[in-house]
Amino acid sequence: MTPSRVTEFRRAARERLAGYKHTTLESAPGMRAAAVVLCVVPGDDGAPCVVVIKRAYRGRNAGQWGLPGGRTEPGESPEQAALRELEEELGLVVGPADVVGRLDDFPAASGFAITPIVAVPAAVQPLRPDPREVHSAHRVPLERLAADDVPKWVDLPDGPPLLQMWLAPDMRIHAPTGAILWQFREVVLLGREAAESRVAHFRQPVWTRR
Repeated sequence: MTPSRVTEFRRAARERLAGYKHTTLESAPGMRAAAVVLCVVPGDDGAPCVVVIKRAYRGRNAGQWGLPGGRTEPGESPEQAALRELEEELGLVVGPADVVGRLDDFPAASGFAITPIVAVPAAVQPLRPDPREVHSAHRVPLERLAADDVPKWVDLPDGPPLLQMWLAPDMRIHAPTGAILWQFREVVLLGREAAESRVAHFRQPVWTRR
């Protein structure tokens, strides 16, 4: 049987992330821990896609683009928190064996240290967004994420440029989520070296501090 494209990606991602030395943020006063999942699933044509969500129009980050995830509860590892949130928000049941690695912790301006977990479920499951937390869920082809025209750098008069990830005409994503997607693209999809792919210094829009 010919391996599916998602299975092939799962193998390649595990190999690349095994050799990637991710950075971990030390805990500090006022810093809270969170975890998100870069969950890769098949699209309608079988091509591997990463799941991106639009948050419900209520509560924290209302209406913003994001990745499945949330706050780490006491006693949880980042992996446990990420997989719990994935099930709560999208109904995807993913086990530890489906985790293929992790990327750098990201220091969000909102005070969270966000740990990105990369998971590729072995079983195909439907996305079942919980409307209390998720307005909509989208499968973005990895081929699109790797395209040259996705990252755009916007020059600003008061400091470093601002990254925008243009995944679709109506899907423009900034840091922190945009930075995490950019690192996933650079490290996992394009095979860049770690020194070329760090994102902790990326500028974040003022509204992400909420």
